[in-house]
Parts: sequence; structure tokens; C-alpha cells
Amino acid sequence: MNFRPLRLLMLLTASAALVSAAVAHDTWLQTNTSVLRPGDSVYLELMLGNHGNGARDFKVAGKLNLDGSAVSVIGPDGKAIDIKPTLVDRGYAPKEGYWSAQFTPVKPGMYLAIQTSDQVASYAPQRSVRNAKTFFLVSASLDKVTPDAPGFDTVTGDGLEFVPQINPVAPMGAGYPIKVKLVFHGKPLAGEKVSFIPQSQTLTEAFDPHFERKTDANGLATFEPNASDYYLIVAHHDIPADAGQAYKTIAYSATLTVMVPALCPCCAQ
Repeated sequence: MNFRPLRLLMLLTASAALVSAAVAHDTWLQTNTSVLRPGDSVYLELMLGNHGNGARDFKVAGKLNLDGSAVSVIGPDGKAIDIKPTLVDRGYAPKEGYWSAQFTPVKPGMYLAIQTSDQVASYAPQRSVRNAKTFFLVSASLDKVTPDAPGFDTVTGDGLEFVPQINPVAPMGAGYPIKVKLVFHGKPLAGEKVSFIPQSQTLTEAFDPHFERKTDANGLATFEPNASDYYLIVAHHDIPADAGQAYKTIAYSATLTVMVPALCPCCAQ
């Protein structure tokens, strides 16, 4: 019996699966804390997951290739600080682990950490455009945090992105809503699925009514966590490419991480 056709079919199937998983990877940024004092350090971690391929969790799929990526922190004054040169490889092998950076803010206020990338996969006819955000608040006092610090609802204009409509840091805790607007090139995007993924759980297949929502006509989605956890918010939007391009589709992804503490940092005095 000739096994060569069977082997060829198995190799092609495996290759297709790898391509599907690779182009479906999303990035996210996470921090070790959401509230810190001026002069203290926050550690920013740039992760790569497999959410676009149906795996809605915090599992790491591999280390991101930084080609085509920008990583920065935008401070209360609106100025962006490039932190890509400070990223440290935390993986043992070239494609394993994640990237990490230490950042030490000096001014109080709201800070946005953001990673964007625009890449065309050489192994698949698809262009991938990513936007990953997280926020942290710098406060002179950790037990008297000022609520509603401005600067969390700025639209950066990078493809698909989440724009918080309620402060994602303080006030925040179990019972406080997480409300986001899904924006595509600056305009609200309606009817898209938004996943609010808790670090302690994995979402069910298809649509999980406990942790997923559809954006309304204004691009809004709201989720109210009932327990302390780290939440990864994810959305996707694919469009066909213009004629004549080397790729057939443009896959947009947006992520936002929100740390939900057991005690609200400005309410549990």
C-alpha cells in the first residue's frame, strides 16, 4: 500500500492548521499592578494568545515577533514614550515565552500602555492589524486614590480598538461595570462579539452568554464582574482586501486588560 498520498494529506492538513492558528493570534498587554505611586515601577508584559482561533483564555501561544510592532506608554500629558527598546525576552527558546518591560512613572495620573502592529503573513494571504491596551494609575497615595482620573477614553485611531467609557482602574472592583466602546477607524462598530475573559476560567465554545456580549448600535458593550479577577477583553473584525493586494483579507483584533481588585482602590478607605 502506498502511504505517500496519505502522508502528504496529513502534512497539508497540519500545515493548514498551523497557518490558521498563526494568523489568528492576538496580542495583549498586562501589568503586575493597576495602581502605584510616583517613582515605583510597573512591569508590562506583552503576550501572544490564540483567541482568534476559538481559544478564549489567558494561555500563551508563543512569543511575538516584534517586527512591525510599536510599544509605548502614553502619560497624563498625552506624550508617548517608546518602550520597545526596553523589552526583555522572557522565553527560553526563540519562539517561547513573552516580552517584558519595566517602566517607572514620575507624574501622577492615568497612563495608557499600547501595542500596535501591522503585518502581512508570508505563509497565508492575510494581513493582521493588532491593537492591545492596558491602563494603570499613578497616585501619590495608595489608600486615598483619586477616582475618575481623566485620559482613559482617548481614541488612538489605530484600526480596531477598545475605548473605555468608565474608568477601568478606579473606581473598580466586583460589582463595578466594565463598559467599552468598540471603535473601527474612529467610528463605533455595531453587532460585533466582545469577549470578557476572566483569567481563572475558560469560555465555552461558540458564544458564552456569561462572558460575551454583542456591541449595540453605538458600539458599546458592558460587563459586570461579580468577583475579583484579571479580565482580558477581545474583539475581531475581518474585511476583504482591495483588489491587487498580495493578501485576501485584513484581520483586525483589539484587546484590553482590566484588573478587577477585591477592594476598590478609592472606595475601601
